[in-house]
Amino acid sequence: MNDVTTGKAKRAPPAPLSEFDEETYLRLNPDVLVAVAEGKFRSAREHYEHYGRAEGRLAVAPRDLPRDRIIITARPGGADEAPNAPAGAVDTIKLSSAGGLFVAGWINDSLDRLDAVELYVAGWSIAFSAANLARVRRPDAESAAGLAVPHSLGFWGFIYAARRLPAGKCNAVLRLKSGAERIVIVTIEALGDLELRGTVLNYLASAHYYGPTGFSVASSIRQTIGAQLVDFSRMLTIRAVSAPFVERFHQIGRVPKASVIVCLHGKADYLAVQQALFSVKAGAEDYEFIYVCNSPELAEALLNEAAIARLIYGLDITLILLSANAGFAAANNLGATYARSSRVIFMNPDVFPKCPDFACRHLALAEELPAAQTDIFGAALYYDNGSMVHAGMYFEAKTMPGFTLGQKEDVSLLSVEHYGKGAPPEDAVLLHRRAVPAVSGAFISMNRAWFDELEGFSQDYIFGHYEDADLCLRSLEAGRPAWLFDLRLYHLEGTGSVRQKVHEGASAVNRWLFTQNWLDQVSPALLGPRPAHPALAEAA
Repeated sequence: MNDVTTGKAKRAPPAPLSEFDEETYLRLNPDVLVAVAEGKFRSAREHYEHYGRAEGRLAVAPRDLPRDRIIITARPGGADEAPNAPAGAVDTIKLSSAGGLFVAGWINDSLDRLDAVELYVAGWSIAFSAANLARVRRPDAESAAGLAVPHSLGFWGFIYAARRLPAGKCNAVLRLKSGAERIVIVTIEALGDLELRGTVLNYLASAHYYGPTGFSVASSIRQTIGAQLVDFSRMLTIRAVSAPFVERFHQIGRVPKASVIVCLHGKADYLAVQQALFSVKAGAEDYEFIYVCNSPELAEALLNEAAIARLIYGLDITLILLSANAGFAAANNLGATYARSSRVIFMNPDVFPKCPDFACRHLALAEELPAAQTDIFGAALYYDNGSMVHAGMYFEAKTMPGFTLGQKEDVSLLSVEHYGKGAPPEDAVLLHRRAVPAVSGAFISMNRAWFDELEGFSQDYIFGHYEDADLCLRSLEAGRPAWLFDLRLYHLEGTGSVRQKVHEGASAVNRWLFTQNWLDQVSPALLGPRPAHPALAEAA
């Protein structure tokens, strides 16, 4: 339950006609403003006397309009528009059926800082405080304003009301610290929830920032936008996995020893390729493959591919089709619920065995080594040219000075680095069995019971990125660090799915979220390629 709504609406008592405030009534009721402008009523008072009073509409300004909260009745603040209103505009306001609200525009506050952006719609209002709005560069506005020094004139905000709100005409008030304001009337655009999420993430990824993009994004969303986006996306994820279509292509009586779970998005091609390359490895019959598809448009192609692959290669396949993109974490969590073995392997669609004995060797390690080493482990991953992609992961923390970002405070972000990226294929130091801070989600093998105890991947991360490191850190925190074994696979990094601008926006939010969740715990014992964390030292 988020904190942006006040619960049930309370109808205010009608105001005595002697207290009627024409300006307030028009601002609170933009539909009346339009009706008066079109000549349907001679004045706001006429509407109030005939309709508004009976409907319980406010005619005087309520006190203390809350900031960053949807309210069902509201006052406009009472200040008259300054004679020299600041230059600015509200470019767009978009509202989804579940109450996701996105606003974007610009204001020339280079001398007199923005205080709030207030929206008044018939039936509800909200005031975004300036501190909770993201600020971005708007070269077009800078040019129009004739600024000699670049300034982040653009602004945007997002809030998740978790309730259906009426759209329509909106009075938008851009209020500065001095009390000067610009008032504009904007028509709110109604969007579907998925479309709105895509719109916001695209905007976030495409905007121009004052300083380095990654740090600027993290700085701009850390007050409220980031948490609101995470809540909104989590709701969409739950909805996407609630009613999957499941088809099994199995040999009757076969009981797998391991379940390979593969998340698909944007491409159907790799299902058949993976089946072909795994089927020729000794011991492959002991595995089942569970493909979870986040792209509903691939449903027909994947059903055909799975049926043909089962006939040709003979491996057990379960196909799970989702109605929307639930993301990497939720898709893998769902796939695990359909696994028929006690070992689950999370693998990217562009990962293939490099060694002929991979299937047998993986099971032998999982069965023979101590549980402390096999509850969660990864493998060495290689590019198709033979050089190394991954031999475990570690963390770095980078800090950007606030003045570079136009902020008061410095901003720190965690990054995830790969041991051995680009190294020659044979490196004894990288390939020896050892505990590591984390392993890549391109290949993670886990004891099913341990995966369940950790409650799977966190579904707070949008689409994909950082949930693998998050899972490994939760395992480490619980006393079981991830291990890296000399198992070798090819990883055609980045080719297994279709990546778009919206995914870049999601990755930026995820990096902020991962930093929020783990910066204090990671610093300083888990930073750098030689971390001094006690659990890693004990495992060594």
